[in-house]
Amino acid sequence: MKKISVGLVGVTGYTGMELTRLLENHSRFELVRVTSRAEAGKKLADIYPFLQGMRYGDIVITEPDPDDLAAACELVFLAVPHKTAMEIAAVLLERNTRVVDLSADFRLRDREVYEHWYKCQHTQPALLETAVYGLPELYEPAIRTATLIANPGCYPTSAILGLYPALKNAMVDTKGIVIDAKSGATGAGRKAAVGSLFCEVSDTFRAYGLPTHRHTPEIEQEIGAIAGEEMTISFNTHLLPINRGILSTIYTTLIKDMTLDDVHALYEEAYRTHPWVRVLPTGKLPETRFVRGTMFCDIGVVVDRRTNRLVILSAIDNVCRGASGQALANANLMCGIDVQEGLRLAPLMP
Repeated sequence: MKKISVGLVGVTGYTGMELTRLLENHSRFELVRVTSRAEAGKKLADIYPFLQGMRYGDIVITEPDPDDLAAACELVFLAVPHKTAMEIAAVLLERNTRVVDLSADFRLRDREVYEHWYKCQHTQPALLETAVYGLPELYEPAIRTATLIANPGCYPTSAILGLYPALKNAMVDTKGIVIDAKSGATGAGRKAAVGSLFCEVSDTFRAYGLPTHRHTPEIEQEIGAIAGEEMTISFNTHLLPINRGILSTIYTTLIKDMTLDDVHALYEEAYRTHPWVRVLPTGKLPETRFVRGTMFCDIGVVVDRRTNRLVILSAIDNVCRGASGQALANANLMCGIDVQEGLRLAPLMP
């Protein structure tokens, strides 16, 4: 069967590293271009020794050149910062190369909202109308026909999947939703920064980005679409002293008289045909270690009858499900490949 040529722009970050790991075992995609300004001229195995002797270890990293990428690749992953991605994407799309963008440049449908939260001008507003938000459980049909995918953020993936059944079934009050989310240190990226140093992260636990985390409007946009109304949430983020993983604890208020079994049944039904969302048995709660390195989103629900609260817990791996693995799933759908190709992964246990 014919291989599909793909490129990866921004191979030196954690998302680029994870994508190379996943593409090693993909039977249909052939990685033909990897780029990095800082590491151009080196082989992939030079910067990632785990690729020594592997399928892509000898690929030479090049400078990012959109024209070269468009000529060589049928699909390109953009694992670069916001603002940079929109310019590269525009060139690639003009040359009929499909794009999966892992930055935030095309996630927000409203240009003014993007410019407010990201403090920069959006230079490709026309592409906001064609970009498809790449959450397979919600948008699979549109993803299959898309040429530009806005890969979701890591926190939004956990929060949206956690809230979807509750909002879809009008179980909860849409006002006053609180999302208390915690992420491993890889969520801060691979750049050198004091706040990400081992001695700054290990043996401590802290909040950050309150109340201005840039994933807030993305979550509000998507859960608002589910609920059919504009929504405002309280989104609170914390840094865990672990490498990978997100645990979101979501506090909502029930507006229906429902037991735990009632809620659990509706959650199971919502994700019955979606293999990557595991609704845990009642009495079980998700842990980051059981989704590490996988595409799984583990969800647990708790009903507090005294306060009429529904508490939803959602755990994902921020690097795989929250970024690179989800990007690969979107690419599979865009190319008419089994969505699980290259992604049938067992947890990376310590």
